[in-house]
Amino acid sequence: MQRKLIVVCAPSGAGKTSIVRYLLENNPILSFSVSATTRAKRAVETDGKDYYFLTVEEFQKRLADGDFLEWQEVYDGQYYGSLKSEVDRLGKEGKVVVFDVDVLGGLNIKKFYKNQALAIFIKPPTVECLKERLQNRGTETPESLQKRIDKAEYELSFEKQFDVVVVNDDLETARLETQKIISDFLCQK
Repeated sequence: MQRKLIVVCAPSGAGKTSIVRYLLENNPILSFSVSATTRAKRAVETDGKDYYFLTVEEFQKRLADGDFLEWQEVYDGQYYGSLKSEVDRLGKEGKVVVFDVDVLGGLNIKKFYKNQALAIFIKPPTVECLKERLQNRGTETPESLQKRIDKAEYELSFEKQFDVVVVNDDLETARLETQKIISDFLCQK
């Protein structure tokens, strides 16, 4: 049987995490791909559940060994990536792997798996709406907000490279639309 994978990408604040949580809660066949990172583990996090926490040296060795589908150095010395072994592990459990990754990482996964992967881009109705959502979180300084908006505008330039684009104007509608798109994809031979 051909393995199928789901890749969900979006700019920060577009609702990607809320949609992915909904999909995982309502589809027992779907399973989240746990990413690897070199950042420090937070007190509330569990290795192997939230992330695979690696040292920079371990990450770089695994990178040199070709263990990653995609990876990024998000901050100086702070790496994130998706391990091929995670896809294999979940595949052996009969699960459809769901990736919640950045735009470039998602496109790399799509390139690797081609038609086995469905690449979904979640976008806000407008950049102004996205800015409002990020401001309403109350977690951004004016500088960090501008950085996120600039990055979002950059990420939005890649939307045409995805298989499907879902506009998250209303969260419940976007959840149901994404659910239908995935169901149709999984039913294809």
